[in-house]
Amino acid sequence: MLTQAEIEQFQQDGVVCLRGLFSADWIERLAIGVEKNFNNPGPYNTVYTDADSPGGFYDDYCNWQRIEEYKEFLHHSPAAEIAATITQSETARIYHEHVLVKEPGTRESTPWHHDLPYYGVDGDQLCSIWLPLDPVPRNVCPEFVLGSHASGTLYYPRLFLTSEDYAEGIDGFETLPDIEARREDYRISSWDLEPGDCLVFHMRTLHGAPPTEGLKTRRRGFSTRWLGDDARFAERAWKTSPPYPEVKLAHGDKMVHASFPQMWPAA
Repeated sequence: MLTQAEIEQFQQDGVVCLRGLFSADWIERLAIGVEKNFNNPGPYNTVYTDADSPGGFYDDYCNWQRIEEYKEFLHHSPAAEIAATITQSETARIYHEHVLVKEPGTRESTPWHHDLPYYGVDGDQLCSIWLPLDPVPRNVCPEFVLGSHASGTLYYPRLFLTSEDYAEGIDGFETLPDIEARREDYRISSWDLEPGDCLVFHMRTLHGAPPTEGLKTRRRGFSTRWLGDDARFAERAWKTSPPYPEVKLAHGDKMVHASFPQMWPAA
């Protein structure tokens, strides 16, 4: 399914664009699931756009167990095998799914961040698969700082509504520098995407996403977050996102829990 060159690019850059691995049927099923999701949002649904502003930026996550199309995708699509293969893990467990939608004309950017500090997990065999359900021109595609996953630096999570850090003065974490103001100092990449393509990125890779001003179609992204063999539970100094209140693992425990079922190989 994946070439050695694609696996090596993920390891080196922390992100890789994979072309045409998901059939039109999977895209159509997820589109149905997304409509169900936002017609009946879950408890973690968030709207980032003011009511009097154009477009709309909103998201939701941790709904896969109640939305059949999401559940089928996690169990039967190529996603879990892709995650295991690209992280060179024997297994792949689902951490959560996350749907992010930007309607045409949305002015809000997704601030630069990396995902790992939001989560209650550490490790290296960790990735996300961002699957667009609509054509995504490069100028509105999520952008990635190539190689940033390998720096060893962890940055505070940031509130999407205000771009403020979750905390301060915590050992092991820094405030993210202003990447947007110094773009020339970084290797930043994005792609033109069609439904069926996907972006696979490490949970430590810095990324953000532009507004969709000028875009005539929606930008629906269906993300799945995956845990490999070396994933370990991590306590944070802040409320993690997702919070997973039912998970009572100790810091450093393997992420073996009913909330994170193994999807590859199939149980």
